[in-house]
Amino acid sequence: MRIEYEPKLDFKDVLLRPKRSTLGSRANVDLVREYRFRHAPLRRPSVPIIAANMDTVGTFEMARALARHKLHCALHKHHALADLVAFFSPENRAENAYTFYSLGILEADLAKFEKVWSKTGGAIEWVCIDVANGYTEAFVDFVRRFRERYPSVALMAGNVVTSDMTEALILAGVDIVKVGIGPGSVCTTRKMTGVGYPQLSAIIECADAAHGLGGQICGDGGCTVPGDVVKAFGGGADFVMLGGMLAAHDESGGELEERDGRVYRRFYGMSSAEAMEKYAGGVARYRASEGKSVVLEARGPVEDTVQEILGGLRSACTYVGARKLKDLSRCTTFVRVGQQINEVYGRS
Repeated sequence: MRIEYEPKLDFKDVLLRPKRSTLGSRANVDLVREYRFRHAPLRRPSVPIIAANMDTVGTFEMARALARHKLHCALHKHHALADLVAFFSPENRAENAYTFYSLGILEADLAKFEKVWSKTGGAIEWVCIDVANGYTEAFVDFVRRFRERYPSVALMAGNVVTSDMTEALILAGVDIVKVGIGPGSVCTTRKMTGVGYPQLSAIIECADAAHGLGGQICGDGGCTVPGDVVKAFGGGADFVMLGGMLAAHDESGGELEERDGRVYRRFYGMSSAEAMEKYAGGVARYRASEGKSVVLEARGPVEDTVQEILGGLRSACTYVGARKLKDLSRCTTFVRVGQQINEVYGRS
């Protein structure tokens, strides 16, 4: 047993310090980025925000809505084969150009992907290999074999929270390492297992490791307001994945409920009892649920939320003098708040 005493940070622990800027308007900020990936030859400019691969977020409707803004969507992995083939058809490039195909590491997941790949003529450009625990040898081995078989795809995989595994995944063939264990609003991993890492520190440390090898990272989880998205990019994230912030919209899916004249949509983690009951027939005897189910008031079309997030990003860039989103991390100085104040005044 060992203890690390160095402070670790979540989004709530910091603010960005404003700096003098020559930007005259938020409209002058460029949020589009084009990445050169370590492994994949793909070069597609986009706004690097990704809707999470949860079945109450990662829908075809969400992918279509976000594509209009050059934002990404990671489809959940339980879509029907025929629907995936139709969506990833080369004729639908305008709709699927920014969409990740998601899969797990079971042989059934791989077989399903191979069928979609074959039926679409290899039209899939973005792939997300998603597991709760990215620290297993089985996961790394699956990633390595997948990369060898599909060298052309931009490959995102995770989740991890430390620099050593970030480096291991990039060397195994990953272009974008997905970072985050337990920060999501409907994730209970930290409560159930005691395992996790404060999200902002995870992003900072994993980004440092990834960038040294020519890789990228995606901050996955913990963002509840546009300012958190700003902090994730300021900390070095190349992509940011959003779940709860994009849930409960018309495009999100989730069962509708009406209470006291108001309409709500159900939102749950993919390791929740509800999700496992739906897709696996229940929680297996050897494991426990690591997610929860909530109801959120219906938010209507996702368009307004997208504009709010992008507007917050542009405004933040003007506060720190970043003309492009790619410059935000270089212009960021974080100021510690909260805990630092408590330490100064001796508060518990």
